Amino acid sequence: MVKSFLRPLMLRTARSLTEKNLPRTRLLFHYDGALRSHKTNLLSLQAFEDLPEPDRGLIRPGSISPDPTHAVIAESTVFHPQGGGQPSDTGTITASQADSSSSFEVTMVRHSITAPSLVLHFGHFPSSTPPASFSEGAMIEQHINADKRLLYSRLHTAGHVLGAAVRHVLENKIDGFDELKANHFPDAAACEFKGLISGDQKAPIQAKLDEYVEKHMPVEVQFWSKDDFREHGLERLIPDDETWEAIKETDREEEERLGRIRVVNIVGAEVYPCGGTHVEHTGECGKVTVRKIGRQKGTSRVGYAVD
Repeated sequence: MVKSFLRPLMLRTARSLTEKNLPRTRLLFHYDGALRSHKTNLLSLQAFEDLPEPDRGLIRPGSISPDPTHAVIAESTVFHPQGGGQPSDTGTITASQADSSSSFEVTMVRHSITAPSLVLHFGHFPSSTPPASFSEGAMIEQHINADKRLLYSRLHTAGHVLGAAVRHVLENKIDGFDELKANHFPDAAACEFKGLISGDQKAPIQAKLDEYVEKHMPVEVQFWSKDDFREHGLERLIPDDETWEAIKETDREEEERLGRIRVVNIVGAEVYPCGGTHVEHTGECGKVTVRKIGRQKGTSRVGYAVD
């Protein structure tokens, strides 16, 4: 049970998700993908049961063991929230002035539904009572699971490389071809395409994929305006106005990027609007294997795996 002296603070925080002007959580991995730890300020500690119902609904009962008891909101984060087909980072958060026994175990990270500019770090403390060191304004240290981050980055980059390979091989062979969506989760990684891809295309797709990986193509994070897309002949990748407004750069500390959107440029292959984490060059994906090609209702799903 949460200590009674924390309960009023937590109830105020619950309202603050939509009513109080908490600053947007700064997503540090957007600018430095090598960060694995980070010090920042704690903005609020929220009991899971006191979250607005839409935010509680981000966690399906029983999907995380143990069930999360709290959510941390910080000024900035090195944790990648689940989204864009990429799994959430996991790790720990420790109050700088406390011992490690009071660390907060982060088991899921998501953007808030009720306040999308905020990132919720779901998890639990070793004991049922949050330590006093986790108070509003306290300095905290974030540490992500580096092995998981590397795996997820390899999978995400590999998905883009696969998409580029399929486009190169089939764009002019399939009427109405287009890339749709992707899942970069381990054991379920796949890219979906508009159009029917026959099984005999598996070998040429694999060959082009191997070529891209073996070339060690640089993977560069950039911030593009709409004019940048047009100058590169990539008008088809410009999101609609509503989407652009939702994902455009608003971080005042990155003033030269304001109004632009984040893209991942696999130099020599393809560009993708993307908010995920990536490896530095395609060779770091390791061996990428095309698995089953499935077809249904005018779309194709190409599964893949990394070794």
